[in-house]
Amino acid sequence: MSDQSSSASSESKPARADTTLDARVIDIAIRLGVLGIFAYFSLQLIAPFVLFLLWAVVLTAALYPVYCWLAARLGGRKTLSAVLVTLVCLAIVIGPVAVLVVSLVETLTGWYHGLADGALKLPELPPKLASLPVVGDKISDLWHLTSSSLELVFTKIAPMLVPAGGRILATLASLSGSVLFFVVSIILSGFLFVPGPKLAMGAKRFADRIIAPRGAEFVDLAGATIRGVSRGVIGVAVIQGLLTGVVLIAFSVPLAGVLTFVALFLCIIQIGPALVIVPTIIWAWSSWDVMPALLFTVLMVPVMLIDNVLKPILMSRGLDVPMLVILIGVLGGTIAYGMIGLFLGPVILAVIYELVIAWVKVREEGGPG
Repeated sequence: MSDQSSSASSESKPARADTTLDARVIDIAIRLGVLGIFAYFSLQLIAPFVLFLLWAVVLTAALYPVYCWLAARLGGRKTLSAVLVTLVCLAIVIGPVAVLVVSLVETLTGWYHGLADGALKLPELPPKLASLPVVGDKISDLWHLTSSSLELVFTKIAPMLVPAGGRILATLASLSGSVLFFVVSIILSGFLFVPGPKLAMGAKRFADRIIAPRGAEFVDLAGATIRGVSRGVIGVAVIQGLLTGVVLIAFSVPLAGVLTFVALFLCIIQIGPALVIVPTIIWAWSSWDVMPALLFTVLMVPVMLIDNVLKPILMSRGLDVPMLVILIGVLGGTIAYGMIGLFLGPVILAVIYELVIAWVKVREEGGPG
């Protein structure tokens, strides 16, 4: 009798264990399901603001040393320092950046209407170039041939491009909307300066829970990379682009907005604005009188070379990010998010590149993770 009761109890124990295990699995599944639902709806709520917050974080990380320096000069008044940094950034965006975007939109709109009307063509060759000794006739013939060929190309492709006018105008509208995006992001970044240390500490704790024990180290690396790319690459490029655009607009150079955008693009991918500035200087000498052309040259040459001075000053550390990573970030960001991605793409891709390289080095050194 005792043998039967012991065997029955031994059979009931695994049954109870299986029941307990099943209950735990169901309990965990229900919890994960509820958590997933809350996470999904939370992401849906913040999705429209992700780009704004992301760019605000980038701006805060890049400008935080400036904020700290200004706060120290103002006797520790952190709020006043944050307000001043925010106002200066807003003045830059609302002033010259808005003017350049308007110029770019006007130029592209004129090209679209010219293409639709069949009136898009190259401008006349400057008389000074045509009258140059030895090469003047060759330049004139080449210009005439190029002009005729482009008119023929425009005539053929116009019927295919004009129906896409809605998308072209939508792209132009997105360029105008980029100014508003930067304004909102700058305002958001202004609110992040004061609580910045607490937010950074929270990010380090969160990272430690995911990739312990080097989570805080990776957060520091990400912040350093953001500052390096934002100031050494994006910052210098924006300064060169703005100065180029201001001078071009001040001298009423045709296609100033397009030339500025091209110069900015070349600066971000580390080629430099020389491919835009040098031909523009040549055009100025062939089209203007000596004094305006000389003044234009005196202003543009320092703009072309200013990155050699600014990069060592603005870059807090050497960046080992290859130019290909920056180029892919620029192109991919621009394709995915328009003009905003032109700035945001290389920063994000450079941070990811640096984090992956650091993670690989940790594994090669035999560290955890």
